[in-house]
Amino acid sequence: MFIAQEFIRTKRDNKPLSKEMIDDFIKGVMDETVTNEHISAFAMAVFFNSLDMDERTFLTQAMRDSGNVLQWDNLNGPVVDKHSTGGVGDVVSLMLGPILSACGAYVPMISGRGLGHTGGTLDKFESIIGYNVTPDDQLFAKVVKECGVAIIGQTSSLAPADKRIYSIRDTTSTVESVAMISSSILAKKLAEGLDALCLDVKVGSGAFMPTYEKSKELAQSIVTIANKAGVKCEAVLTDMNQVLASTAGNAVEVFEAVEYLMNKNINPRLHAVTKALCSSSLVIAGLYKTEEQAGKKVEEVLKNGKALEIFSKMVNMLGGPLDFVEKYDTYLTKAPIIRPIYAQQTGIVESMNTIEIGMAVVGLGGGRMKPSDKIDHSVGFSQMIKLGEKVDSQTPIAFVHAKDEDTFKFAEQKVLNALKIGDKAPKIQEIYETVTYDENQK
Repeated sequence: MFIAQEFIRTKRDNKPLSKEMIDDFIKGVMDETVTNEHISAFAMAVFFNSLDMDERTFLTQAMRDSGNVLQWDNLNGPVVDKHSTGGVGDVVSLMLGPILSACGAYVPMISGRGLGHTGGTLDKFESIIGYNVTPDDQLFAKVVKECGVAIIGQTSSLAPADKRIYSIRDTTSTVESVAMISSSILAKKLAEGLDALCLDVKVGSGAFMPTYEKSKELAQSIVTIANKAGVKCEAVLTDMNQVLASTAGNAVEVFEAVEYLMNKNINPRLHAVTKALCSSSLVIAGLYKTEEQAGKKVEEVLKNGKALEIFSKMVNMLGGPLDFVEKYDTYLTKAPIIRPIYAQQTGIVESMNTIEIGMAVVGLGGGRMKPSDKIDHSVGFSQMIKLGEKVDSQTPIAFVHAKDEDTFKFAEQKVLNALKIGDKAPKIQEIYETVTYDENQK
């Protein structure tokens, strides 16, 4: 018989939890014989004592199996997805999904909304009139099979135990546990029925994790758990010391993504990260032997328009306009005020507080501080300055897309305060390292 107090005491005393114990705990979470107080106490015990990799794997699998696990039959390619720990101007998913599909993978991408300084993929797609981020299971499966990719939101049937546990962690100051973060991310991703998963872990002033070491710890944890659970996985540590794309917001990022897929406007920094993550995904999925081979295929499907064609088809099948790609500039809403910001001194951009740029988007109305906040899809930034670029009083450092004068002035000041102008160009890199599975990781 499962006794929640004994389960909590075991972890409180830093003793190992068996698979059976964790399975019983999650069953109790689902049938509510485990109370909110029990979950809170368990989360706090894990916060202080952590979980070893076996325990993390057991917890992930139990939460995955608490709901529906997608099954993909009769596909002629591997099922692959990517997860990002989030950032500012991180529009990669919009291009990566169609690119991977064009290279032979199937991508049932379950994405989230923005919260705090980080943008959300679903918010970006809802900039497209008619796009349905919550299709029923039949339509979701149909789009994946016919397009090779569907990017939607989490359904209530996927990893419901995680949803309950996370809500309690969020109100008990126990979110910042690498063990629990890892299991929470993976429970939802593994419920997609994946063969392979690529992880994009951000590092720097706009990253979710506070230090490089913590980012790498999270990467290693997720990679280890996923592989132990039977899904091939590796992580790429990428830079978030500045806005990733040339834009930050919702409609403005969709605009940039479409032009990227059209080969019309490709930000080199954004391309480096997108290509690296695509190449990693294709290799671990077994479609290509080397990242060099995979990278060449990525370039090919961008240049020949196949990735763009798939993006267009996906948008239409999920309710968006048939001619969205042809008339994206017409369909995407525009803010009433689009105006440049100028630096107040001459020099070189030495550093950027990227979180502050993200919070400026929130202040404009393009993000949310709590899940119930409504989004203004038209606001944000475009033509963002990059680290190492020269600035003066005559050259715009960004264009603000605002709904009124007050929010424009707020955003202008936020951006100016977020930039450090000096006389030395910083060292810049997009990709730091790749974290692979180590069977000896405890």
